[in-house]
Amino acid sequence: LACSATSVLIGHVAGATSTIRVGSGGIMLPNHAPLVVAEQFGTLAAMYPGRIDLGLGRAPGGDFATMRALRRDLGQTGDDFPELLAELQSYLAPVGPGKPVKAIPGQGSRVPITLLGSSGFSAQLAAQVGLPFAFAAHFAPEYLYAAARLYRQNFRSNEELRHPYLMVAVQVIAAETDAAARRLFTTPQQRFLQLIRNQPVELLPPVDSMEGVWNEFERAAVENKLGQAIVGSRTTVKAGLEKLVHDTGAGEVIVVTDTYDPADRWRSYVLVSEVARELAVAA
Repeated sequence: LACSATSVLIGHVAGATSTIRVGSGGIMLPNHAPLVVAEQFGTLAAMYPGRIDLGLGRAPGGDFATMRALRRDLGQTGDDFPELLAELQSYLAPVGPGKPVKAIPGQGSRVPITLLGSSGFSAQLAAQVGLPFAFAAHFAPEYLYAAARLYRQNFRSNEELRHPYLMVAVQVIAAETDAAARRLFTTPQQRFLQLIRNQPVELLPPVDSMEGVWNEFERAAVENKLGQAIVGSRTTVKAGLEKLVHDTGAGEVIVVTDTYDPADRWRSYVLVSEVARELAVAA
């Protein structure tokens, strides 16, 4: 994470640009008062009309020490997330009778909300309330297809969203050749290996081979967590993205690129953007 003060960073990025949409990915709502979130994003929407998106999640976003620092109830399980979401939506909706508390600005702004998740719970909730759903396949790929089906099968249309809208976040690393991309991919592989080993997580330089770095059990665990990753040359990445969109029906793909050298990440984004334009033309 570059910054945990999400709304502050969104304002900076939106102020430095003129056309792109800027959104949170996301605000962990149980850590915040819904009224405060409505006021912050209502302010952003007033300053940058039509360019602000609000992505929401229900994860704690940290350990017990962090939760204490946020003054959170350590017994919270996230089960109250639907109520928090409904409260937030009421602050962003037009003013109605019997509303003693108003978000200023925010009330009536209808800032677009997307529900983020990595499980069936979030998929089911997004479907029930008729919101777009973004699935975190970059770290929970094993649940992607089940969550996508659950979301589509249970979606309830509304005035703002007539049909289900799925976004999929996935690891993508593009390079000039498949071999070069696979080498860069050893950086996120080492990162997930650190998680499995309960070690401090940091980006490490790529290695020529992971053999000798992990054992067979660790390899299987890491490959499971990165099972939806798309890694390779432009041609390979294009085929992988086409398959992902075809298999999931995703309306958007959120590209997550973890490389040690920022220059490699930049080059990957350039290649992926070229592929995206080709796919858009083909569609």
